[in-house]
Amino acid sequence: MRYEGSVYRPPGEWKSYILQCTVGCSYNLCTFCEAYKGKAYRVKSLDYVLDDIAMAAVRYPETETVFIADGDAIVLPMDYMLTVLDALKNAFPRLRRITCYAGPISTMQKTPEQLSLLHERGLGRVYLGVETGDSALLAKVKKGVDAEQMLAAGLALKNAGFDLWVTVIAGLEGSGEGYIRNATLTAKLLNAMAPHHISVMTYMATMGTEMYEDVLAGRFIMQSPREALLETRLLISLLDLPGAHFTANHMSNYRPIKGTLGRDTSLFLAQIDEMLAQADKVKQRRIYRHG
Repeated sequence: MRYEGSVYRPPGEWKSYILQCTVGCSYNLCTFCEAYKGKAYRVKSLDYVLDDIAMAAVRYPETETVFIADGDAIVLPMDYMLTVLDALKNAFPRLRRITCYAGPISTMQKTPEQLSLLHERGLGRVYLGVETGDSALLAKVKKGVDAEQMLAAGLALKNAGFDLWVTVIAGLEGSGEGYIRNATLTAKLLNAMAPHHISVMTYMATMGTEMYEDVLAGRFIMQSPREALLETRLLISLLDLPGAHFTANHMSNYRPIKGTLGRDTSLFLAQIDEMLAQADKVKQRRIYRHG
């Protein structure tokens, strides 16, 4: 409806009505993320948001899914969030799912009781950017938490009843054998967290970020397609999460993969091996520009 700046949502929310409650991201320091760099963070007035919901109810009365934006909407005050959740349920009779991004810091600022209440009142799925299970790498990209804190945030969301979807990024370590450590530690964290869905992306340098400047200056050497495929392969081979949904089908990935861990793990590895056989002929995806 009424949006300020570019609005982002997870791929699985492409059919959802996007309700912008915050402008930007409350954290917004990650060195690899450009999405909210041009926005000064603030919370939209509750009356303004409720008006948006009322307008959407008239225009899109058959809405079934809603994504609450911008980045890290779990940070919203409890009274505000509960009012929005109730308004959405009242506005859309066919509503079956409400979702949002959840940052690890903002998640841990809420008590277990508060997280459970949000779930009880209708917030069903949350998207957590794990990125990596390597604490040193999390610090390097300024994620704001270490692996232990990231795990605690993920478990808090799961224990509250949320359908937990997480993303990780292959290639944050750059070119070389560092991918072995990254994949190993990330698999260890994910196995302990046991999210319901894992989405793997491959790092691409994005304009407007610190890492983009490092790439241009030669301070960061991006992975080759072969290295990116090897990292994804190693990660998959180390995951022990049968039944979890798994995707690596973002535009950044060199081999689109989608299926269920355990049942499809052997197929995933075979598909990557097939791509590895011709990886030297694959053009590296270095720079991603929005628009």
